[in-house]
Amino acid sequence: MIEKDQLQALLDFAIKAAREAGGIVMEYFQTALTPERKPDRTLVTAADRNAEERLRALIRRTYPDHSILGEEFGEQQGSSGWTWIIDPIDGTASFVHGVPLFGVLLGLEVDGEVVLGVANFPALDELVAAGRGLGCLWNGRRAAVSGVDDLKEALLLYTDGAGFEPHGRGQTFRHLVAASRMHRSWGDCYGHILVATGRAEVMLDPVMNIWDCAALLPILREAGGTFTDWQGQPTIRGGNAISTNARLFDQVMQAIRTTNEGCAR
Repeated sequence: MIEKDQLQALLDFAIKAAREAGGIVMEYFQTALTPERKPDRTLVTAADRNAEERLRALIRRTYPDHSILGEEFGEQQGSSGWTWIIDPIDGTASFVHGVPLFGVLLGLEVDGEVVLGVANFPALDELVAAGRGLGCLWNGRRAAVSGVDDLKEALLLYTDGAGFEPHGRGQTFRHLVAASRMHRSWGDCYGHILVATGRAEVMLDPVMNIWDCAALLPILREAGGTFTDWQGQPTIRGGNAISTNARLFDQVMQAIRTTNEGCAR
């Protein structure tokens, strides 16, 4: 069991580390980068690699017995059973196009629970951080989800509208878009953060990796929202994700059941 003071110290470290990594990322932002394609066809740049290397170095120096799992350099086992999960740039496509909607994500998993999360958006000067029982802070002030309780009044977000059909979510996506007041493709981690900070109500992702999710679950939870897979389970290993302001969670899950796409993966 982590004491509150210990968790706060871990969160303070994570915030500082995410800011430092964000500084590295900004050295490359809107410069003449040459991105590469990984085997899964996603983009990677020197900024991704260098930011993750810095985060790993900071963790190894401060918590040498902790494990590390990162998008670019895989898993490094420690002896503590505690694992830092890193996405050095979530939203690399936005990053390489010079669009500021990308974030440095850092989460800490202890005994199967992600106990803290930090999302730093260095190009926007926004940082959202949360720890279990510590609440969620957005640039130092308390963050909370919106009070919208009817999907017809909701702002619904997603990353890429073309990405739902290949993952068996096309019908649900169209249903939810039609049912919501407004929809926008302010995607990747920033969409989930918009839900956590009360600026949107629903964010849909048909495919997610563990490093995409780890920081977001505690942030949404501590802001009063939900972060689940498409089965409605609060997990970072579901392979997909939905964030809601909690008041709309049942309506979103009902839409999934109605379209019979709840079992798709």
